[in-house]
Amino acid sequence: MSSVDTASRAEELRNALVDTIIADHEAKGLAMRADVERALRTVPREVFTPGVPVEDAYANKAVITIRCGPETLSSVSAPYLIAEMLGQAADALGGLEGRDVLEIGSGGYNAALIAELVGPTGRVTTVDILPEVTDRAATCLAAAGYNGVTVVCADAEHVIEPGRRYDLIIVTAGAWDIPPAWREQLTDDGVIVVPLRTFGMTRSWALRRSGDRLVSQSHRLCGFVSMQGDGAHEMRYVDIADGVHLRLDQGQQVDPAVVAGLLTQPRREAWAGVSLPPRTVLADLDLWLPARLTREVAEFVVLSAQEEAVQSGIVAPAWRFGTPAALDEGTFSYRSALRWTGGMFDLGAYAHGPEAAAAAGRLVEHMLAWVDAGSPAPVLHVLPARTPDGDLPEGAVLDKRHSRLVLAFTPDPEEGTL
Repeated sequence: MSSVDTASRAEELRNALVDTIIADHEAKGLAMRADVERALRTVPREVFTPGVPVEDAYANKAVITIRCGPETLSSVSAPYLIAEMLGQAADALGGLEGRDVLEIGSGGYNAALIAELVGPTGRVTTVDILPEVTDRAATCLAAAGYNGVTVVCADAEHVIEPGRRYDLIIVTAGAWDIPPAWREQLTDDGVIVVPLRTFGMTRSWALRRSGDRLVSQSHRLCGFVSMQGDGAHEMRYVDIADGVHLRLDQGQQVDPAVVAGLLTQPRREAWAGVSLPPRTVLADLDLWLPARLTREVAEFVVLSAQEEAVQSGIVAPAWRFGTPAALDEGTFSYRSALRWTGGMFDLGAYAHGPEAAAAAGRLVEHMLAWVDAGSPAPVLHVLPARTPDGDLPEGAVLDKRHSRLVLAFTPDPEEGTL
């Protein structure tokens, strides 16, 4: 195939990919910004995935660039997710033209998209801790013609350029905490968009600075390669059955043999008796549950499972990649797969153990409380670790190394109350 034919094929695939992402946005109740669409239709993703067939470069999924055994260390992120995060950033700031942006986690492609969005009057700096990543990003950016992007090899847990402040910091690696350096490098009303793990589950939060604290403007379900360097934090998986795992976070200790034994006991179930539409944002419910359950159960955990384990009926989680679950008084419970009737669905819970029926019922009561409150979305507050309890907003508190996170829900005033 000639270079002209290759370029034509790449453009055709690029436009088809953008059309797919727009449809994905619409299915989620989102609208793609015109400036983000233009950037996606402009930047040649194939240049940032050398050695990969052009059809794979324009698949709507991440392209892994560095592995260490089974672990992924670096990738070119999935286009739909990049589009959502750039939309979050642009919405929070009222557009990115002329902005000064720091990207943490460099693959090159996202930096090129940001360069398109900030335009000739803006500035883009992209940083990564791995020299092979930054060398590759610099080469690809130059090949694509984005010579104005500054590429830095450093640990972004710390200040990148003393005295420099950014309108936007966008993080394309899974973070466990918000280090002080990120907040300090923001302008007074700047925004951080970061995939942050809360209660073992990751969301892309758009956080606006307000003094020494950050408050969320929006959030999206997401998953990313974990942060490395001084900001790394271990997330462990323990096996409780063949292909079934518990995801443990923040020093959690669970005896997998105990939970494995519970799974062999009869399953009990409970249902909310509701009929909800497909666009109901269940990712919000999955944060509502730990915000409430952590006050009353011995341990809140996250259940994940391989497809084979779900098909065989060992477990039936709401989402096999990460479903809220609880361990309490020798009983294991979790949010179940949905029960559909026509085009609507009901919420349910499954439980195993001596108090299984009561545990499933308790979980469903919390789901009903969320529905009765108008299915509220969470607001995340990030405050310095030294903040006294009396200065925290109302909500579920999660303490990290540098920060105190507060997850709050505001009910719809036209619906029920908490």
